[in-house]
This record gives sequence, structure tokens and C-alpha cells, in this order.
Amino acid sequence: MEISKQVKALTEELIQLRRDFHKHPELGFEEFRTSEKASGYLRQCGLEVKRMAKTGVVGLLRGKESGPTLLLRADMDALPIHEENDIPYRSVYEGKMHACGHDGHMAMLLVAAKILCRYENQLKGNIKFVFEPNEENVGAVPMIEEGLLEEPRVDACLGLHLWPLLNTGKLAITAGPMMAGMDHFELTIMGRGGHTAAPQSAVDPILTAADLIQSVQIIQTREIDVLKPTIIMFGKIQGGVASNVIPDKVTLAGTMRYLYAVDENTEEDPRDRFERIVAGICRLHRSRYELSFPYRHPTLINDPTMADLVRSIAEKVLGGEHNIVSLGSMVGEDFSEFAARVPGAFYLVGAGHHEKMNDSPLHHPQFNIDEDALKIGVEMHVRTALRFLDMP
Repeated sequence: MEISKQVKALTEELIQLRRDFHKHPELGFEEFRTSEKASGYLRQCGLEVKRMAKTGVVGLLRGKESGPTLLLRADMDALPIHEENDIPYRSVYEGKMHACGHDGHMAMLLVAAKILCRYENQLKGNIKFVFEPNEENVGAVPMIEEGLLEEPRVDACLGLHLWPLLNTGKLAITAGPMMAGMDHFELTIMGRGGHTAAPQSAVDPILTAADLIQSVQIIQTREIDVLKPTIIMFGKIQGGVASNVIPDKVTLAGTMRYLYAVDENTEEDPRDRFERIVAGICRLHRSRYELSFPYRHPTLINDPTMADLVRSIAEKVLGGEHNIVSLGSMVGEDFSEFAARVPGAFYLVGAGHHEKMNDSPLHHPQFNIDEDALKIGVEMHVRTALRFLDMP
């Protein structure tokens, strides 16, 4: 049966899988129900299945002929967001929801696995179906450390993301930098508490924090080439217990994002620039600080050959190159950890539809997708895998 017809025949199952995952979101490394469901589905398909990185799942399809191994990846974790959608499959867990499309990513890869298993006797190589936990905080790394890219050794990788800022029927793929490298930072500024009537007797960490938030912006506007996109954002600031009390400390957290490679050849790591300014501002204000970078992943850089593969398949699936766009995003994506080790490509599948009220941005409490996009993702998975493994 022609691939698009196979996908169409499984559409109801595809949607039900996605809605079940959406209704039962689980946070990073807590995806116990999710991983059981994914594992069971893959076993029913006849795949070798193992667990990795606590809640991660890997299904292996071994082709009958020898050849390379392709990794296809979906992320599993939800976000600590209270869902505001009025839908039958709304999250049943208070303060948790799939607001980044990972529910759809899992459903698409599971159905793609079912279809690809039908080609087992024709495959010239292997496929690893990877369901990654804790993507929001770089869950790829522990999977790699536990040997994901070995036995059999992975030769290339492909991944996708549902994208509400693109209309359904569109797809984005770019050779080179595609999505941002990212550092999460956590900073504590320590001063000396006191009464707001006598600030001269205290060391005010709030004033230090205010100066710091402004000053670090010179990194992206005065120190780094404007043709190398860089963003420094503070997402959290906490300090104080009362309006008339100068606190002892203020805690801040945020992210630094950049759309270029950061390695030993980079003139100065953005983290070094950041800490240089933190140290200077704290010294100026007689404060002390503690700074850490708990999570980091590199810029996602698509291999040109793999990107061409995706583009050629997308032209067939979407009916022409006019439905394909090139763009980069400052959204972080830890698929970059795989693509930094083996040739890879990551692409965005349009899932926005204004009339269906499915165009809220990622990480929004009203985020939802146009489920018509799911069929496109499945077909892209299937066709790119077959083409990579030398099947027409």
C-alpha cells in the first residue's frame, strides 16, 4: 500500500494516541505512564525495546540487510503550566500540560514505527526510535552517556517539531544553524539586610540585581557581532519578604541563547562574558554572588546533506517547494546533542490554524495544534527513513 494511504488508515489511532498523551502530561524524568505506553506500543510492533535515562524508551528495528543506523527522535516531557484549553482531552493533572507539542511528537513517531516495521525485510540498515525524557532540561545527554549512539552505532539522526507559527501544510528546514544553543543560568546576589529607612547601613542586593539586569545586555548589543544572534533573558527574580525590609539576597534565573557555534574556536564563551559582568557589578555594589549554569546544549546545526534529504522528501509530501521555508529560531532544542555527534537534520512541521484557534505560541497555557499536521509528520518520518536506508 502506498505510504500516504497507510498513514491515512492510521489517522484515528494517531489522533487518539496524541490526545491520550495530552490528557496525561508528565514532567521531565517523571514520564512513567508515558514511557509504559510507548514501550508497550513498540513491543506490539515487534521491536526490541529498552529503557534508558530513567524514563527514556528506545525501540530498535533491525533491517534484514546490513547498512547504516538512523536515529529518529521524539521528546516526552510536559511543562509545569496550568492548561486553559476547553477541550475533551484537557490535562487531568493540575499545573501540568503538553504546551510544546511533545504529545504529538510521540504519537507521530509511534505510528511511523508501526508503518516502518512493515518494511523490515526490505530495509538496508536499522532504525532507532528514541523517546527522550526531560528534553526541556537536556535529557539527551544522559541517554548518550548510557550508550544510545552505540550497539548498533548510529550513523545519522532526524527529528522534527510541530510549529504553531507555521500554517499546517508548511515545513521549515535550513542547512546550518537552525535552533539556538542555550545556557540556563542561576544567580544568587548576596548583600547585607537592613531597614529601608537606613539603606546606608545595608548592602542592597535588589539595587545590584537591577544594575546587573541592565548591564549584561551590552553583551548582545556591544560585544557580539549583530550577525551572530544572541539573547540574554531573565525569567525569574525573587527577593525580599516585606516592603520595609532590605533583603540579604536576591535570586535570579534565565537563559542565554545564541545561533552560532560556541567551541574552543569562539573568541569568548557567552558564559565567560556574563560572569565577567556579574563579578564587576557585584564588586561595584559591595555584593557577593554565586553563579551556576545547570543546563547547556549547543546550537542545533543541520548537516547540509541531511537537510537536503528532508527538503527533497518534503517537496513530495507537501506538493512542491513553495510549501517549504528556510528559517532559524532562538528556541532551544537539545536534539543538537545528537546532531553534534552524528550528521543530522531537524525540521519544523507547521501545525497552526487560526480559524481552529490553534495558533497560540509554544509554552502558552492555550497551546494546541491542528491535528491535521500529525499525518504530515508521520509521512515525513517514514519517507525520510526509507530514503536514508536506500529505498525509493
